[in-house]
Amino acid sequence: MSGWNPFPYDADAFNYEGDALKKNWSDLHRGDCEPYPSDETLQEAWRAFHRGDFEQAVALGDEAGLEGHAVANKATGIYATYLEDKPSRQTALFQQAAARAESAIEAFPNDPNAHYFHAFNLGRYSQSISVAKALKQGIGGKIQKSLERALKLQPKHAEACTALGLYHAEILDKVGKLIGSMTYGASESKSLRYFKKSLELTPDSPIARIEYANGLYLLFGDDRYDEVSDLYIQASEAKPLDAMEKLDVEAAIAELE
Repeated sequence: MSGWNPFPYDADAFNYEGDALKKNWSDLHRGDCEPYPSDETLQEAWRAFHRGDFEQAVALGDEAGLEGHAVANKATGIYATYLEDKPSRQTALFQQAAARAESAIEAFPNDPNAHYFHAFNLGRYSQSISVAKALKQGIGGKIQKSLERALKLQPKHAEACTALGLYHAEILDKVGKLIGSMTYGASESKSLRYFKKSLELTPDSPIARIEYANGLYLLFGDDRYDEVSDLYIQASEAKPLDAMEKLDVEAAIAELE
């Protein structure tokens, strides 16, 4: 692993050295509900993640063994989504993370984030090759299964709620209401319910608003343009707690330009 692009913004505010990581953990992980690790290598991996050193976060996560799957898979997914500029490498990174997550699911079947980051990276992989193509490969069912399992294990997993909301919206956008409902169990009401639950759980999260906006546009197009725009504006004005949220905020700002 080498040659990853650096985090392009000032990360001084995102250095959680020493006791600062544990002190801020509940806020930093309100979206994924990841428990604070006792392993010092994993603590350092998460510090690297939060300050935007995603390559180091993956390296340290893998150094800790399969128990480091969550930080390695989250760092890989966020880096590939926002900072990798080569499409082929982006796709490969999502595949690597999904494979790591499959191993984690086998080793830790009751770990919500083993399932969630499996779905997250498969979802990003699907978007990178086109959702329609991914559905033909049978990936949609795997994403749904992993997300629903994550939420069964941790009902307050806001990021899984966001992902399920978007999953239902993307299914309906690509195959329509009839096939979406009959084949995938997708529905507009489920999509909206998951998005709203995510915002209830993480009212300050920029990504919850961004994906809600994306979902609304997929479901309703320009009919709810004002609401979509408002959600993007709110996301652009959020105060980021770490490098990931900074990338989310900057993405919202770019969308509004």
